[in-house]
Amino acid sequence: MSQSLDRSALDALGTRWEAAWTRGEGFSSCCTADIRYEDPVAHEPIQGLDALEAHAAQVRHGFPDLRLEPTAARLTSGAHACLPWRVLGTHRGDLPSLPASRRFVILHGLHNVELEDDNIRRARGFFDLYDAGVQLGLLPPRGGLGETALLLLRGFGLRPKG
Repeated sequence: MSQSLDRSALDALGTRWEAAWTRGEGFSSCCTADIRYEDPVAHEPIQGLDALEAHAAQVRHGFPDLRLEPTAARLTSGAHACLPWRVLGTHRGDLPSLPASRRFVILHGLHNVELEDDNIRRARGFFDLYDAGVQLGLLPPRGGLGETALLLLRGFGLRPKG
């Protein structure tokens, strides 16, 4: 099993990861060449630095004021680490099949990463996609008639309140 990164090395890696997402500073500074990435909006796993950069560039295009901030201590154990964050930005640019809404979004999430030679080899991003849809005006808020209708359409039946 790989040795865990110390706190300062993990924080430096996390800072480079955030800069690659928000400022386009390149994932080669923090990832292996064969990086494999997944998140709720990536329809298929993303493989390689170029593909991940294209995905991040699309996110930056949709949210040109994108900020990614750590929300808690980054954790590491052996070859794995957890990078908790919140992302903030205004949806000003069109995304594939999603025109700009001009809405400000705040999402909390994390990246679970697998490390190799002190770089990220695999990463999985987790955040509440339903909440993102609500903030963008695409889905009804939780707890209302709209959410109940969506659940019925999905085959979940009625849920008692309370």
